Amino acid sequence: MPNRPTSFRTGLSRVRALILGSVLAVLTPAFADDLRIDPHADLLYRQAVSLMEETDNQYRTFNLKASTTDQDLAQQGQAMGRTLAPAVSLLEKAVALDHPVARYRLALYYMTYLPASQIPAAACPLLQTSLAQGFAPAALGVETWCSDYRHSSAFANDLQNVPAMTNRYASYYPQPAVRLQCTREQPQGLAMQWGRQRDYQAEIYRLQGYDDLDQREYFWQKAVELNGCFAVRQHLLSLHH
Repeated sequence: MPNRPTSFRTGLSRVRALILGSVLAVLTPAFADDLRIDPHADLLYRQAVSLMEETDNQYRTFNLKASTTDQDLAQQGQAMGRTLAPAVSLLEKAVALDHPVARYRLALYYMTYLPASQIPAAACPLLQTSLAQGFAPAALGVETWCSDYRHSSAFANDLQNVPAMTNRYASYYPQPAVRLQCTREQPQGLAMQWGRQRDYQAEIYRLQGYDDLDQREYFWQKAVELNGCFAVRQHLLSLHH
């Protein structure tokens, strides 16, 4: 077969590269294109968060002055839930516009104020979609309340995809959680905890370590490197003894 001119071979290489690039574009999840956050939804979300922060500050000041009997705490919780109604309404509107972070915060409201028997039905669809959209904090709610999804291959895949969405959600941290397991010290008390983006990524590694026995040490070591994750640090030590 005669030798092709250099220009022909160069052109053929470029065509092959374009074809390969097109194939990879189809096979790679199009996170940036498929999950744009609607600006109006984001405005609604941030308005809701502002109202929640105001309410939280008011009740924190009140709690410092009030007694702390179980009855008092129950009454304060019910009153706070009612006070948050305008913020919840804004979150619901943002969720209707497909806002991933609003889904998590609405689910967190349900996990905090609904009776336990009602939480899975109300919160799990929100948590599952939020995590599928790459928002890491939703994984903690799933771990506690959404058993079927928690033990599914879909959950493992969603955890694996979280790092690809890191930049998208950077401006939404810190975020609250009922309980963070990955902290430098063992969690204390019942107050809502706030985590940075790296704290929630450590939680993702913690969960992946529980699910993947072959790579457990790898994932848990990454969690400890991120923020000293207390929940797995002791387990890691035991693996080496």
